[in-house]
Amino acid sequence: MGHRLSKIYTRTGDRGTTGLADGSRVDKDDARIEAIGVVDELNSAIGLLLTEDLPGAIRQRLVSIQHTLFDLGGELSIPGHRMVAPGKVEQLEEFLDVLNAKLDPLKEFILPGGSRAAAQCHVARSVCRRAERRVVSLNRAADDVSEVATQYLNRLSDLLFVIARTLNRAANHPDVFWSRE
Repeated sequence: MGHRLSKIYTRTGDRGTTGLADGSRVDKDDARIEAIGVVDELNSAIGLLLTEDLPGAIRQRLVSIQHTLFDLGGELSIPGHRMVAPGKVEQLEEFLDVLNAKLDPLKEFILPGGSRAAAQCHVARSVCRRAERRVVSLNRAADDVSEVATQYLNRLSDLLFVIARTLNRAANHPDVFWSRE
């Protein structure tokens, strides 16, 4: 593989536009760039979570998710392109079911928090929800986003919620239950 990023700055975006992977240019505040940016932010939030001491299966899955999110960003950067297969959604569901089966059923809402790793996972979950909203907005504007993209982000936010609860359980830290003040 050649050098993909031999020069980091190009000056091509100095006037408020950026290039898509198909060679076209759009404004930096375009709905597509906003969606790509929040998916990238989500990937960074997961990267931060990965600096914590995590159970091996969760660590492996999060690294795999980072690669899929990178693919999703690539998919979004080429209008109409597809890179994320439906099987990726099923993988999230299967792992979610395995983790959730080991947790007590929830009878109350929980607040983000608990252990540091769980709190970071909740931050990633909330960024994931924002990414999902931005991808839905992009699809409303451009009508070229795959259904798998929104399904993946929807399921990922659910998985991150369950991972946060799992991390609290592993740390012997109870979930933080919401109570009406």
